[in-house]
Amino acid sequence: MCSQLTLWLSFGGVDDTELGDIEKELCRLPAVNAARIVTDEIGRPKELHILASSEKSPKQIARDVQSVAMASFGMEIDHRIISVVQLDHAHMEPIVAPVGHSRVSIGAISSEQRGMRNHAKVSLRRGDEESAGLAEGSIAESSRNRAVAQATLDALRHLVPTAESADVETASCVHLGSREVAVVTLVFVVPPHEEVVSGSAIVRGGNEPEALARAVLDATNRRLQAPAEAH
Repeated sequence: MCSQLTLWLSFGGVDDTELGDIEKELCRLPAVNAARIVTDEIGRPKELHILASSEKSPKQIARDVQSVAMASFGMEIDHRIISVVQLDHAHMEPIVAPVGHSRVSIGAISSEQRGMRNHAKVSLRRGDEESAGLAEGSIAESSRNRAVAQATLDALRHLVPTAESADVETASCVHLGSREVAVVTLVFVVPPHEEVVSGSAIVRGGNEPEALARAVLDATNRRLQAPAEAH
């Protein structure tokens, strides 16, 4: 990826795929909730907007952004194009599960094709409680992955009603070296603000739906005081 991106930069621009990869990587920084890169007419970054928590100073966050872009993509970012907006913790109160409840774990998962539609069902357990979530989409790979993630989140809402503020933004399985990893991003909406979080899980035995469900629980761990069990 680094060599491909460096090649793009040498010709003056970056395409949408690379931009998306960079934004996702920047969102992995602990203080960063969202990142958006704006390019000029030939694809050169001209603005980089960061939505962050108040854990670090804007200057330190900007330096972290520059370091990640350079180390991961060989991309040098001028600090003058970086805009950091910080939200007070009061704007993003964590979703709190009732005290005393046990962890959420994955039960059964199914993802099956019926004609041109794919139907996903995910069961979750917490203590003596069990819930099932449903979702459907087209048989396209991206839609199948998203359906599993949505079904997982739908089941979680029955166990933790405050998770109603979350929605699936993206869900995919990617290759990292010799391993396949499920990666999801969720959007938590606390009007008028939005917070984007990510979660990931190693695909075990080729079971992508199970890994996608674990990735959703991994993402919600960042917003739930009583964390889900992603293992």
